[in-house]
Amino acid sequence: MPHALRFLLPLLAALSLLAAPAQAMRIKELAAVQGVRSNQLTGYGLVVGLDGTGDQTTQMPYTTQSLSNYLQQQGITLPAAAASQLQLKNVAAVLITAQLPAFAQPGQFVDVTVSSMGNAKSLKGGTLIATPLRGADGEIYALAQGSLVVAGAGAAAGGSKVQINHLSAGRIPNGAQVERSVPSPLQQGDFVTLGLDASDFQTARRVAAVINDRLGQGLAQALDGRTVQVRAPTNPNARVNFIAELEELRVEQTAPSAKVVINSRTGSIVLNQSVTLGPCAIAHGNLSVSIASTPVISQPAPFSQGQTVVTQQSDIQVKQEPGKLLSLPPAPQLADVVRALNALGATPQDLLAILQAIKAAGALNAELEVI
Repeated sequence: MPHALRFLLPLLAALSLLAAPAQAMRIKELAAVQGVRSNQLTGYGLVVGLDGTGDQTTQMPYTTQSLSNYLQQQGITLPAAAASQLQLKNVAAVLITAQLPAFAQPGQFVDVTVSSMGNAKSLKGGTLIATPLRGADGEIYALAQGSLVVAGAGAAAGGSKVQINHLSAGRIPNGAQVERSVPSPLQQGDFVTLGLDASDFQTARRVAAVINDRLGQGLAQALDGRTVQVRAPTNPNARVNFIAELEELRVEQTAPSAKVVINSRTGSIVLNQSVTLGPCAIAHGNLSVSIASTPVISQPAPFSQGQTVVTQQSDIQVKQEPGKLLSLPPAPQLADVVRALNALGATPQDLLAILQAIKAAGALNAELEVI
């Protein structure tokens, strides 16, 4: 069986379900209410309590400086000479990231991710000291602290080292307490705006039509291919109930635009159900060049005052496999497209170039996206 056939048959089996009629999806799976989103938080801090796996402070001076600043805040001032000679193998400088969920209120907890920014060997067993987390506006929205959970293990002895998973990053479940909430525009104005996950005029029209049919005529209108504006009650409780009912409405999903996604690094090819193939002819063949070098030793005669010389003798061979012209019939369905590509007997790497050539010839009715 050709290698390409073994590659594409599982793809056909995995995508066979896509040929079935489109199923209805809830609006909450197609769109999100604008203004209801999470916010990114970040901060810089120190992890202490490591078992000699922290930063090498001679190469990471900011770790020493950060600890000195922290000690000064606690009322401990070190002489400049002593501070510069600290050996802090149990301390690591880290960056902390977190997501502040929508409607998060002061006192609630969120998870944080802690990542080493120096040359620490491991953060396992460490504790993050109190670190403020700031938003894009520079304001403090949460305070992080706690013991790290690192899903990994490692050991080294006698020059040998074994490591499982990543040891320089970890998480702290519920490791940050929210100190400030982010105002939400949900209750402002007479309308709520739905933002579709993907830009599609047909989907926007169907979402507006379903809302008008189920909740009342004239409530919703599609502003463009990605935005649907809906008139909502002004009472906060009534607006929440209205949005809850709105998100449960089901919309018939439209067929996606034809697209072929190509991963040039791994040779992966993915086609969706809308891809079709026009009639075309393809000639495919391989050209291989092999070079072999053999050392040749020239030995002088005895007492000739000559020198032994080593030279390379190269043997170059060029082999071109015969290519044949194949005629591919029109393929209106995904299964027909896969069957036609299998007939080429090409490897996945060859299919990358073949699909691009078919697209350039105008026989592939799909958009090519290379990632």
